[in-house]
Amino acid sequence: MSPSSSGSSPAALVTGGTRGIGRTIAARLALAGYRVLTCGRKDPGDLPEGVAFHRADVREPQEAAALVAAAVDAFGRLDLAVNNAGGGPPVPAATASANLVTAVVRLNLLAPFFVAQAANAVMQAQDTGGLIVNIGSVSALRPAPGTAAYAAAKGGLEVLTRALALEWAPRVRVNTVTAGVVRTSDNEAHYGDEAALAAVAATVPLGRMATPDDIADAVLLLASPLAGYITGTSLLVDGGGQVPRFLDATAAAAPPAPPQ
Repeated sequence: MSPSSSGSSPAALVTGGTRGIGRTIAARLALAGYRVLTCGRKDPGDLPEGVAFHRADVREPQEAAALVAAAVDAFGRLDLAVNNAGGGPPVPAATASANLVTAVVRLNLLAPFFVAQAANAVMQAQDTGGLIVNIGSVSALRPAPGTAAYAAAKGGLEVLTRALALEWAPRVRVNTVTAGVVRTSDNEAHYGDEAALAAVAATVPLGRMATPDDIADAVLLLASPLAGYITGTSLLVDGGGQVPRFLDATAAAAPPAPPQ
């Protein structure tokens, strides 16, 4: 945790922090001593202790700027901005509508850009600068069928991170947490039942899917003094990746071992 020059608790903004991974990140930052503001298009009605809410659609540049302004109004400063809001339904690229593609790119690439621009303007004027963390996805590195728009947007987010880190150093650091397969309440709708989730977990070298806490841990690491010289990089949090499918194919095709 990076203290402010005034000695008060540092301030953080987490987009899309009303549910899922974002909610866990916001809660963990609050437990770590941050004053936290999160946002969403609908008021969730309940939030973790120490987390405040501001209604905003960060796909709109004016609302993204107003969100950052609300954080500064509430806390007097902004030390950390986490661009967590994102996602998109699986849709075959051949039939994806123009509206869907545009919406996915706006949420996963343009919204982080808008929030980062507003946050940087505040952080550049602070004596201790600040940190921007973008929550990325391994889809940027190994896209799956049906994720063309989402993967392209997350790939752009990886490049955006490196570009902003170059332009905004040394006052502001910018990094990405690139998340692997994360177990959340939405998983069954995407992967299937418990047996299917177990099969997915078995493809990960560490033997399990990530949890939202694993992603929050990575954010806290990048926000700590231990990461003070890290910028323009991606912290891959994927349990070692996934076992290549060709190994299953070659194992299935291999002749049986001779009897002993």
